[in-house]
Amino acid sequence: MQKLKLKAFSKILGQTALIALITFVMSEITLRIYNKINPSFVFYDSSYNRFRGKPNAPDYDFKLNSQGFKDVEFTVEKPAGTYRILGIGDSFAYGVVPYQYNYLTLLEENLNQSGQKTEVINMGIPGMGPRDYLSILVNEGLKLNPDKVMVFFYIGNDFLDNSLTANLRTEEKSYVIALIKSLIKIQSNYKGKVLNPTSVKYNDNQPTFNNQKYLQDTVNKSNMFVRNPADSIFKSFVEDAVQDLLKIKQICDSQKLPLTVVIIPDEVQVNSQLQQQVKQVFDPKNENLLDFELPNRMLTEQLQQANIDYLDLLPYFKASSQQTRLYKPNDTHWNIAGNRLAAELITQHLTSKNNQP
Repeated sequence: MQKLKLKAFSKILGQTALIALITFVMSEITLRIYNKINPSFVFYDSSYNRFRGKPNAPDYDFKLNSQGFKDVEFTVEKPAGTYRILGIGDSFAYGVVPYQYNYLTLLEENLNQSGQKTEVINMGIPGMGPRDYLSILVNEGLKLNPDKVMVFFYIGNDFLDNSLTANLRTEEKSYVIALIKSLIKIQSNYKGKVLNPTSVKYNDNQPTFNNQKYLQDTVNKSNMFVRNPADSIFKSFVEDAVQDLLKIKQICDSQKLPLTVVIIPDEVQVNSQLQQQVKQVFDPKNENLLDFELPNRMLTEQLQQANIDYLDLLPYFKASSQQTRLYKPNDTHWNIAGNRLAAELITQHLTSKNNQP
């Protein structure tokens, strides 16, 4: 009798396990199909909030909006007759300059002068990388019903950000587990940071770091410019970053949203004096060791293959840097002149024959 009961229990247990497995697999398939059609924040990490601005916090003489973005307040519902552009990027999009000089602020002003009522929403958060760009698009961008998405890719660290901050991200392979966790956590809350308090006055000519530290930081990230490196680790960084851009493209295509990637050069790529200093550290006897345009070629080749519209600012900034300083001293970010030039170039690109709103 005891053996019969044990056998019956084992049979029930096996059937229950089988049903649970089938349910799990079917749920996994259903959630993946649903997310393909209608992307949801549930399956995308929100760790980008770690560097987000504090809602309504001061930023020089400006005040961040209630979402912690360096922009004026905007409504989720798009105003009638408005062409809405999402600007997604890192500290370059957030900017070290005051709000009125930020290139996305100037871009919106430029586009509105063309007659089409345009709203450029600055969703820049310092410290973000390509995977974060994907996450913030799904978590917060799509619900704003944009007409266009722009991703601003900074050569200086966006290839490296995914690997450097991987331990801060939680990426579930299982959509079911991700859903369960999201139901428990709902979504990451954030208190935000005050990055530029009113007590700080912006000075366009004030160096942020001393010469030695800035040069060392530049040297540390210049391995990406080495021609024919012995290992291919940087190539893997490029592929990793491009995969996130491809996912963004897929989502934009599914929502019928045009996408443009703007490639932001690092200062060492446009500053010949800084280039010579970096070359001296790497190998003073080998002038051809570093190719400061190599990462851009690698990236644009991938973007072309994926049919992603892009604007590479490098040649324009390289030419203009001969006469005008475009970066804040020892800072890596654009100064007021750099932001102005970027806004002009992006405006030209968007209002060209193939990119008109």
